[in-house]
Amino acid sequence: MAKLIEQPPLLYRLLFPEAIWRLRRKERKVVYLTFDDGPIPQVTPWVLDELDKQGVKATFFLVGDNVRKYPELFEEIKRKGHSYGNHTMHHLQGFKVRSITYMRDITEADRLIDSPLFRPPHGLIRWSQARAIKKRYNIVMYDLVTRDYSKRLSHEAVLANVKKYARNGSIIVFHDSLKAEDNLRIALPQAIEWLKSEGYEFLPLPM
Repeated sequence: MAKLIEQPPLLYRLLFPEAIWRLRRKERKVVYLTFDDGPIPQVTPWVLDELDKQGVKATFFLVGDNVRKYPELFEEIKRKGHSYGNHTMHHLQGFKVRSITYMRDITEADRLIDSPLFRPPHGLIRWSQARAIKKRYNIVMYDLVTRDYSKRLSHEAVLANVKKYARNGSIIVFHDSLKAEDNLRIALPQAIEWLKSEGYEFLPLPM
């Protein structure tokens, strides 16, 4: 099951052809770092400082309620030149709520975030929800989930996931969250350094 999380299989990708899973570049090796579930003061400022130190731009998928509570962090993400997207207002999983509730939650977050990018929490939405969301947003999924949030994985295992599954065009998921913090603070700098050593360039997702 873990492998299905780390790199979603082709069959799952085909269920949502309207979503962006990977952005390959023919002329050069590129990866897209993304961070889910922030912004929060305990982790997001450190992530922004680390990205500055490494000279890397990334994309943040923001929970609207966190943006409401910490607007200054959202402004800092924008000021530093990163792109950003909607991750619902209350981190709702599409399978667990009525579609009308889900869409209202996205719209509530949009009033604060105002981005054409959307990523469903846990990567789980219904087909009907995906069709509705696609009318307003570009749905961004992922090619690699690092599983930095897992208490069963060490930071070495998180880094190993990056080394095993990263490829040209990968949209890579980390989390600027409390659950991921311990692994993130060690694995993120090492992952960036390893990707650089492999010749990868880092780009934010286009808005």
